[in-house]
Amino acid sequence: MRVLILSVTAGFGHHATAKAIGDMLTAKGAEVHTLDVYAYISHLVKTTIDKGYLFSSKHMQTLYRLVYQLAENNGQSYLSAGPNVINIVNALGASKFAKVLAGYAPDVILCTHVFAAQMVDELKKRRKLDDIKTIGIVTDYTLHPYWEDVPRVQYIVTASELLTYRCVQRGIPESRILPFGIPVHPKFNQPLSREDAASQLGIDPKRPTLLLMGGSMGYADNVKNIEKLTQIGLPLQFLVVCGNNKKQFLRTEHFASRYEGACTVKPYGFVNNVEVMMSAADCIVSKPGGLTVSEALAKNLPMLLVDPIPGHEERNVDFLVNNGMGALITKHFPIDEAVYQLFRNPARLETVRRTMKAIAHPDATERLADFVLGWQ
Repeated sequence: MRVLILSVTAGFGHHATAKAIGDMLTAKGAEVHTLDVYAYISHLVKTTIDKGYLFSSKHMQTLYRLVYQLAENNGQSYLSAGPNVINIVNALGASKFAKVLAGYAPDVILCTHVFAAQMVDELKKRRKLDDIKTIGIVTDYTLHPYWEDVPRVQYIVTASELLTYRCVQRGIPESRILPFGIPVHPKFNQPLSREDAASQLGIDPKRPTLLLMGGSMGYADNVKNIEKLTQIGLPLQFLVVCGNNKKQFLRTEHFASRYEGACTVKPYGFVNNVEVMMSAADCIVSKPGGLTVSEALAKNLPMLLVDPIPGHEERNVDFLVNNGMGALITKHFPIDEAVYQLFRNPARLETVRRTMKAIAHPDATERLADFVLGWQ
């Protein structure tokens, strides 16, 4: 079977999801190719989406939130008021991209971003993909705006069956919904003892350990958080992942070199062994990106959520907090207080882990791969 995965550069999660499901399908014998849709239509559009997403989500959060809420709350009525910019770009680039797809001759197309799904829907409308099966994958614990506007995409994968009611309310028939979970790399589903993970990282498996992450761009102010946490009187170990943020890494490294207290600080840049760190940790402090959340769920790792990007990450917070799987760090519930309460209340930690285990879909990647390969 030939499978084509379509993604869009806007953060790291969409491509990571594409790689996870692509690797699984390849391992099961499929021929898989992954494309960034707008790289084949317009380099300007590709760059604008990528840089615009990063800039607006970090520096124009109020506006970003307003635009997201407008699209989300009005649904079809918002879309029917007139074509949005992406629909216009897709309409103009559809014929060009149809020729690209013809060169791959896929049996199935998977879309890990709604903009890619909109392109597929446009081509379906033009009868360019009549014999090709299509699936969209939602990479957050919500239904992003515009997914209800791709009726020709045959199935939509969601993060949880708990979201089915909301999807139906937004106009997606339940028969099109596959609540498999967000696909993560199979390594997050492999058992690894705390002792073995700690050994790989060179840390003490008996000490309480926090994993601090700020997304692939390293948005979180790790030093400020660590300074607070070192004051609560617990001999904590900190695994601090700074992503691609070199300034954040150097600041964390500098703090670690001059700190002389009872805690241990280990700074990292961009890493490829997050699953090992999660296996060694008692809790993760992180932005609530859909992929990170799914990885933590697969590893049964309680979450303290910080600095959500307006829109989709705020919806992830709603889902996690309202279902008892995480807590949101705020001005009135600061990180030091949250960590103190969590580690002074073992029953709470255990309750969170049980809830996560009941809701998580660590097998999401394999379930989706098997569905694709068995689709007649």
